[in-house]
Amino acid sequence: MKWSEIRKMYPNQYIKLNILDYYLEDDKKIVTDVSLINVIEDPKLATKELLKSNGDTIVYHTGAEEIIIEIRNAIGLRGIRL
Repeated sequence: MKWSEIRKMYPNQYIKLNILDYYLEDDKKIVTDVSLINVIEDPKLATKELLKSNGDTIVYHTGAEEIIIEIRNAIGLRGIRL
């Protein structure tokens, strides 16, 4: 399902999604296709769900026109020995 379709169906809502397709542009993941997991009405619950999210599961607000995720590289990890 396209993000624009979800935005029309659930305006001004937090949505839990599974990312199905995306492309990379510089250090950003631009999401093009998602599947809806559920709508989260309470912002505090949305934050808790976001903190528990991993992999291709995210929580996003439909006020955003696009889903853009900044990719960060882990730098300077302590305690790692090769």
